[in-house]
Amino acid sequence: MGLVLLPGGFTNVRQPLSRRRFFGGVAATFGAVTLSNSELFAQAPGTQATATTQRFGGSDADYDRMIKLASNENNYGPPKAVMDAMNSAWKYANRYGYPDGNVVEAIAAHHGLKPENVLLTAGSGEVLQVVGTTYLQGGKKVVGADPSYGSVYSHATNIKAEAIKVPLRKDYTADIPGMIRAANDNKATVGFFYLCNPNNPTGVVVPKEEVDAAVKGIPAGMPILIDEAYHHFVDDPRYAESVNSVKEGRPVIVARTFSKIAALAAMRIGYALAPPELIRQMRPYSANSVNVLAKWGAVASLKDTAGQAEVRKKIIESRTHTQRELEAHGYSTIPSQTNFFMVSLGERTVQPVITEFRDKGILVGRPFPPMLNHLRVSIGTADDMDKFLKAFKEIFPKRSATTMARG
Repeated sequence: MGLVLLPGGFTNVRQPLSRRRFFGGVAATFGAVTLSNSELFAQAPGTQATATTQRFGGSDADYDRMIKLASNENNYGPPKAVMDAMNSAWKYANRYGYPDGNVVEAIAAHHGLKPENVLLTAGSGEVLQVVGTTYLQGGKKVVGADPSYGSVYSHATNIKAEAIKVPLRKDYTADIPGMIRAANDNKATVGFFYLCNPNNPTGVVVPKEEVDAAVKGIPAGMPILIDEAYHHFVDDPRYAESVNSVKEGRPVIVARTFSKIAALAAMRIGYALAPPELIRQMRPYSANSVNVLAKWGAVASLKDTAGQAEVRKKIIESRTHTQRELEAHGYSTIPSQTNFFMVSLGERTVQPVITEFRDKGILVGRPFPPMLNHLRVSIGTADDMDKFLKAFKEIFPKRSATTMARG
């Protein structure tokens, strides 16, 4: 059963929950655990996320014509050096024990760690699955923010586990003290603590001091999973990566992916960084299914610092420009530190708007309950964003200008 914090303590509820899934498993239903009070961003009843990322419903030619701003991909694509590395690896397509570019060693060296600190996975989605399978056994729960990236929670559903979900505050920041409190109040039944930083779908960061407070404030020995899929796009000085916590030997698992800045989303390669003991605990649940092309592409992408810096610069510039244009048109946005942002649609709900954009040749967002009046938009190329803004202004009339909150 799920748990809801009411005056006087927790009570059990049961609500269906499903979110985007990177992994299979037997579908089940379970209660999502929600904490709420007057200061928190409350979840509307009956609005658990149901949308999933699906294959495009149309021809290949139709897909190729679409401007893709729905799945937080890198629309600039892999650079030539990465493509060359992957193409050179085709000669190993018929082999099992092939050279893999020493990908694990390259990742470890990139972070100043050892190979025993690295678990290679099929995207960071597999990291989230593996952590759940490892640490939610025996009826354990996960503590996390809501809304956040839901694969952790949907995997918990699949293995008949539970979640203690702490709503975001009204300013869309994570309620770290509330999450720490939930972990400590339920320490006997909590398997791990989850942070998506920056958060998906809001794009908001958890500042370094709050991450440190979580790492030090939850029960001793409790693993904390920190999903840093979008860390490359952060320019907020309050933010810091969490690799140092791994170096210090704390029970921290950092999830990383090559799907975003490296533009290898379809290749499915990511990794976990953690102390060796945690890697040993997780390894039996990893599928070891990363393909040879992805491995060689990942090694090349780690060397492409100049190319990634240029892509980062372009995306941040486009993000800033697009949000300012929307604000000037009268539609508030949530300040983002990722390669996507959310814009308020006022009284309109997301699903019909998604259809209107698709009719104009643009794929955008998906519903993120309870934020059903907010549209998530990925940052594409400058030309992509110009076309998005043109379409937005055709769909939505100009309103009195708003002021974007800065933080």
